[in-house]
Amino acid sequence: MLHLLHPAFLPDALRTAGAFAVVLGVLVFIHELGHYLAARWMGVHVEAFSIGFGRALAAWTDRRGTVWKVAWLPLGGYVKLHGQEQPGDVPDEVRAAWQPGRTFHDKPVWRRAVVVAAGPVANFLLAAVVFSALTLAIGNPVPTTLVGQVMPDTPAAHAGIASGDRILSIDGKPTHSFDDIVAIVTARPGQTLPVVVERGDARLTLQATPAAKTVDGKTIGQIGITNAPEYRRVGVGAAIGDGVRQTYEVTRQTLAGVWQIITGRRSADQLGGVIRIAQLSGHVAQLGIASMMTFIAVLSINLGLINLFPIPILDGGHLVFYLAEAVRGRPLPARAQEYSFRAGLAVILCLVLFSAWNDLTRLGFVRWVAGLIG
Repeated sequence: MLHLLHPAFLPDALRTAGAFAVVLGVLVFIHELGHYLAARWMGVHVEAFSIGFGRALAAWTDRRGTVWKVAWLPLGGYVKLHGQEQPGDVPDEVRAAWQPGRTFHDKPVWRRAVVVAAGPVANFLLAAVVFSALTLAIGNPVPTTLVGQVMPDTPAAHAGIASGDRILSIDGKPTHSFDDIVAIVTARPGQTLPVVVERGDARLTLQATPAAKTVDGKTIGQIGITNAPEYRRVGVGAAIGDGVRQTYEVTRQTLAGVWQIITGRRSADQLGGVIRIAQLSGHVAQLGIASMMTFIAVLSINLGLINLFPIPILDGGHLVFYLAEAVRGRPLPARAQEYSFRAGLAVILCLVLFSAWNDLTRLGFVRWVAGLIG
């Protein structure tokens, strides 16, 4: 354990912990804020709004009687709604203190559904806002053939290609995007190709011979360059549209990935948990504010989707119960709900343990423990 106190280790640990606290704090706050605002809109009194669980580190009460808390265990949060329990589940003295017309349980089922769905919706809105803001600030990426980095001792370096060059054509074929460059180069390993580049006001013709490399049993060519991104500034309307489009695309890709895991086409080892999120938070924090905001947006979408899964105890499970209530005209039997919540809790605990196992395996902790036992 002494290595944890080494000065070189401490900054990384502090950066990871700080970045993780910021990321999780933002996501939880926005999610619970969605529930809070929807509850107020639907006329439900909110008794408490907590970021974190356990003993409160700081707490204050606003003029509406809502207690705002920051608790010591920053692994989630909650909104306590007034009269959230069923009347038969609480003592008479508790029911006597309920404020008529401001309790959650006596609202129509559609109002309760709005309050519950507002948390995940807030996560999707956060992602759309972040993506829109980044697009407005940076612009939209455009296809480019601008050379970023030239790897040392590669065909590109030997040919004299430099960072900042714009590749106009290869082997007589015009290039309009980096994909065009990759397509031409990969198809011609070992062949000397004329490469026309624009360098400042000059136009140069260089000779590059792609190195042969075998990937998945196929020989392809590589010259050793990366693409330098270029962006086009857009207006507010286009930025909002792009933010919505990116939110939809990340949602679609995430659902596709989950389905591939369920159907066995992708390994479940890729599932990560809190440890993985903390690790990635520290890494992304080093890459700048834009990368950090993108990471928050993607995680926000994942949090919204997870909460919409039809698992009892999650928001999606509550929505399934409300749908059944709307169809039946009355709530599901209390015993059925109780057993459903127990099953949902078991599923969540299994997922948490499985993702933690994946995280520890990825970090080498499981192999280290196995070595000690062996």
